[in-house]
Amino acid sequence: MRIPRHVQRLGIAVGLGYLLGTFPTADLVTRRAAAGVDLRSAGTGNPGAANALKVLGPRAGAAVMVGDIAKGAAACGVGALVAGPAGAHLAGTASVTGHCYPVWTGFRGGGKGVAASVGQCLVTFPAYFPIDAAVAAVTAANPKWKQQAFAATLASSACWVLGGVVWWAKGWPNLWGPKPSALLPLAAATTSTIIVQRFLAAGPPAPTPTSPTRPTT
Repeated sequence: MRIPRHVQRLGIAVGLGYLLGTFPTADLVTRRAAAGVDLRSAGTGNPGAANALKVLGPRAGAAVMVGDIAKGAAACGVGALVAGPAGAHLAGTASVTGHCYPVWTGFRGGGKGVAASVGQCLVTFPAYFPIDAAVAAVTAANPKWKQQAFAATLASSACWVLGGVVWWAKGWPNLWGPKPSALLPLAAATTSTIIVQRFLAAGPPAPTPTSPTRPTT
């Protein structure tokens, strides 16, 4: 049976988005910043911006964050070119999946996908992005929330999904992003579920040696 062309394009968008998501940003930055260091066994054990900041310093942390955001955004852009708005949403979610579960490492050892999802939001839901940034800033500024990265991420994800529902229901403009549709909250919900699952799989962070009762992020 011949697969419809639009379905083929969506499949290609998903595949390209996933591959872009597997780009090893943290590994490359770590290799340049400190040879012999592996973020998967140092600090919190997560190959992401927060752990890079903790282990390698601000420059490395910023580089990992920018790189991960960029690959999420690039995936959405490529997906849009290949398969239109639906391709953008699917490729963005696929990039987060690739970041969390990279095929090159046996679908293990990936990051938590937060920064890649920021890139997804920036391209597919730019009208909401300032709100997303504000929620992140508020949670980061509150010491209690800052220490509870999972709770902060959960709150931010819930707001993202709710925002998608509202924009779709109201038909509000979305700046340079695709016209709001049911795919907007669905993609946000799927990406959020993947991120939450990664947080749960990682388990609670180990306490720091200098303060055994204070959790790390």
